[in-house]
Amino acid sequence: MELFTPEFGLVFWMFVAFLCLYFILAKYAWPYIIKSMEERAELIDKGVAYAQEAKVQLDNAKSEADHLVAEARQQQADILRDAAKMRNQIIEDARGEAAVEAKKVSDAAMVSIEQAKKESEKQLRLEVSEIALQIAEKVLRKNVSDDKAQRELVDKYLNEVETKN
Repeated sequence: MELFTPEFGLVFWMFVAFLCLYFILAKYAWPYIIKSMEERAELIDKGVAYAQEAKVQLDNAKSEADHLVAEARQQQADILRDAAKMRNQIIEDARGEAAVEAKKVSDAAMVSIEQAKKESEKQLRLEVSEIALQIAEKVLRKNVSDDKAQRELVDKYLNEVETKN
């Protein structure tokens, strides 16, 4: 039982050794240990703050990337819509120009046809009048072989001209 019941002197010297060790550690070791623990806690706090800041930045970057993607899609839709409008406008312009050109060609053909028709009518009249003159000349030569008949015919035509005027 002596092992379980220490003597007073032993307890006293153990207590003195403990106090010496406690004061030495309190004076020299504890400030460094506490300082190291505070630095470690501060480093951990900085790491947590950095991680939170990185998370916020990542969330911001993600939202910005989503925004940029949405904006790019909107621009793509606008470009496609503008391209479709331009395509339709070009088609309409081409149709309009084709219609105008067709109208010009049609009008030119009508003018050409009308000129050819007038020229043909003129040519036909000239030929008909020439043939009529030839026939009249032959008839007159046959009917007006003497001077008396010629005078009667001339008088008759002059009377007709006077009555028309």
